[in-house]
Amino acid sequence: MRRFIYPLIFCLTGFVLIFSGWKQAPKQERNLYADLVIHNGAIYTMDKNKPVVQAVAVSGGRIVFAGAGDAAKAMIGPQTEVLDLQGKTMTPGLIESHGHIMGQGYSKMRLDLSDVKNYDDLVQRVAEAVKRVKPGEWILGRGWHQSKWEPQPTPMVRGFQTHEALSRVSPNNPVYLTHASGHAGFANAKAMEIAGVTASTRFTEGGEILKDDKGNPTGIFNERAQGLISRHIPESTPESDRRALELAIQNCLENGITSFDDAGSGQDTIDLIRSFLSDGKLKIRLWVMLAGGNERLLKNWYARGPLVGEGNNFLTVRAIKLVSDGALGSRGAWLLEPYTDRPGHTGHETVSMNYVHTVAKDALQHGFQVCVHAIGDRANREVLDQFDKAFKENPEKAKDSRFRIEHAQHLSAADIPRFARLGVIASMQGIHMASDRPWAIDRLGQQRIVEGAYVWQKLLKSGAKVINGTDVPVEPVSPIASFYASVTRRTLKGTPPGGYESDQKMTREEALRSYTLDAAYGAFEEKLKGSIEVGKLADFTVFSQDIMKVPDDALLKTVVAYTIVDGKIVYRRNKP
Repeated sequence: MRRFIYPLIFCLTGFVLIFSGWKQAPKQERNLYADLVIHNGAIYTMDKNKPVVQAVAVSGGRIVFAGAGDAAKAMIGPQTEVLDLQGKTMTPGLIESHGHIMGQGYSKMRLDLSDVKNYDDLVQRVAEAVKRVKPGEWILGRGWHQSKWEPQPTPMVRGFQTHEALSRVSPNNPVYLTHASGHAGFANAKAMEIAGVTASTRFTEGGEILKDDKGNPTGIFNERAQGLISRHIPESTPESDRRALELAIQNCLENGITSFDDAGSGQDTIDLIRSFLSDGKLKIRLWVMLAGGNERLLKNWYARGPLVGEGNNFLTVRAIKLVSDGALGSRGAWLLEPYTDRPGHTGHETVSMNYVHTVAKDALQHGFQVCVHAIGDRANREVLDQFDKAFKENPEKAKDSRFRIEHAQHLSAADIPRFARLGVIASMQGIHMASDRPWAIDRLGQQRIVEGAYVWQKLLKSGAKVINGTDVPVEPVSPIASFYASVTRRTLKGTPPGGYESDQKMTREEALRSYTLDAAYGAFEEKLKGSIEVGKLADFTVFSQDIMKVPDDALLKTVVAYTIVDGKIVYRRNKP
C-alpha cells in the first residue's frame, strides 16, 4: 500500500520545498526516499496522459514517480542513486517479442556465418575451424544466407549451393551449418556419411533432401529433414547450456532488452532458467513459450497450469509455440501459389492443422496462449482458420485469448482484417523486412510483395496489434536496427532511399509501442510493464541520442548507454 501514496507525498513536498541543484533533500523520513532517481534527459513514457516527463523515481523495483524534475528532488536521500542522463534518451525497457534464448547463446559459441559474403568465404571459415579442432569433432555454425551472396556459387541446385567444396576442406570432420532462418541446414559429406544419407534416402514429411540431377544429395536439408543430420550431433552439456544462457542474457542487456519472449523451449531450459533465477543470475525477464511439438510437455503443463510472474515477475510460462511452415529464404514458407523462382513448389506444412486445432482448443481450456510460426500466406490462412474454429467452440474462454501468429510475414489481402476481428496479435520483426525484402521479391513477385508482405500499416489500420523483435539468432538482437527498419523500410545499408513499399512504414511512436506497451500487451503484461507509469516495474532503456527526433540516417548510430531492470542499472556502456 505504501508505494501507492508515494506520488502524492512526493508531489506535495516538491511544491513546498525549494532546492538548489540536485543536492540531497532535507532530512525526512528514510522510507520517503527513492532508491533511484533519473533525470536530465528526454524521457518517453508511452503513457498517453503524460507522454514525456523530466524525471523518474524508483523504490523497491517499482516506479513511484514520473513527472517534473523539481518534484523528484524531494526523493533524494543519503542512499539514493541519482542517474544524470546528460541529455540522453530513456524509454520503457524494450521487450524482444520473439527470440530464441538458448539459440542466441549458442550462436555466440559456434561459427558466426551471418557476415559471410559468398560461398568461398563460408568454405574458408570452415577450413580455418578445421585447424582448431580434433579429427572427428563436429564443426557447427549458423547464419549463412545464399540469397545474399555475391557472386552466386556454381553449381546451384534449386537455388542452393552444393557440398563438394565444403567437403574437400573438411574430409574428416563432420560439418553442419544452419541457415540464417533456422529452416535449412548444410552438411558436408562426412556428416551425411555419419547420418547414413545416400542417394536412396527419401524424406517427404514436412521437409526435403535436395538432390542434384543424378539423385545425389547436395548437402542441403530443408525443414524437418534437418533432423536426419541433427540427431547425430552430440547433445549439449549442462555446462555448455549454462554458458549459453549467460551469454544470451549479457547480449540482451548490451542491446537494451529488459524482457524477452522465448519462442519455444522444453522443460530442461525452463529448469535452467529457474536455477538462474534462484541464483540471482537472471538479469532479464523471460516469458517462455512451451515447445508445442512435445505432447508430454504440454500435458504436464496443462495439469499444473500457467506459471505467472515467478520471482518478482522474472519468469512466466503461459504460452505454447507451434511451427506451421518454413521460411522464405529456404523456400519452405507455405504459399497459396507456387514460388516465383521455383515453379510448382509451394513450401512445406510442418505441422498438421488438426494438431494446431487440438492445441488451440486445449490451450484455451487450460489458460495458455498459442503462438504459431506462420510466414507464408497459406500458413497464415490455415492457422487463422484453426484459431477461428477453436474460438467458436469455446467463445467464453476466447474473449481475451490474445493468440499470436509469429512472423505473419506474407499475408493474403483477404486475411489481413482477420487478425483484428479474431483478436490475434501479429508478432512481426521489423528487421526481417530489411534483411529479406531485397531478395523476397524473387520468391513472391511484385504483386504479392505489395499486397501482403510486411504490411504493418495495413494490420495497424485494421485494428490489429503489431509487436516487434528480431527472431534472434536469425538476426542480431538489436532493437535499434529493427526500429530503424520499421520506420524507414530500408536495408541497413540505407537502400532504397525512400524505403520499400513506403506506405507501410511505422511512425516512430508506433515502432516504440511495438517494442514496449504493445509488446507487453502481447504477453498479458501491459499492467506491469511497457510504459513509465507509477506502480509499474522499473525497467528502462537509455539511448545515446533521441531516437524519436534524430534524422533517419542517424538512427543506426544510436547505442544503448544503460539498461535498467527492476530499478537496478545492470548494464552501462563503457565510453569509447
